[in-house]
Amino acid sequence: MSNIQPTSPNFIVDPVATGKNGRVGENEKIRQTAIEFEAFFLSQVLNSMSAGLETDKTFGGGESEKMFRSMLNDEYSKSMSRNNSVGIADAVYREMLALQEVK
Repeated sequence: MSNIQPTSPNFIVDPVATGKNGRVGENEKIRQTAIEFEAFFLSQVLNSMSAGLETDKTFGGGESEKMFRSMLNDEYSKSMSRNNSVGIADAVYREMLALQEVK
């Protein structure tokens, strides 16, 4: 006699996805992607702006200060995008939603 074990279907259930066709969860993912894009863009801008700055010889400068400055710029950009200070994420979000609309 063989052991037959019942299998349950492997459905992915998103608890946030409520509303018609799960749009709320999908819209939240789109919003998060737009915020991440804005953070990346701002990080690139801040890194370009600080690329020409001279390091202070008092504290040594060097490669470690360059790495720290890059990480600091990344955190600044994440903070700015989370607080909607620039507005790039809003524009990207609207465009991503417009591209998904069924015509």
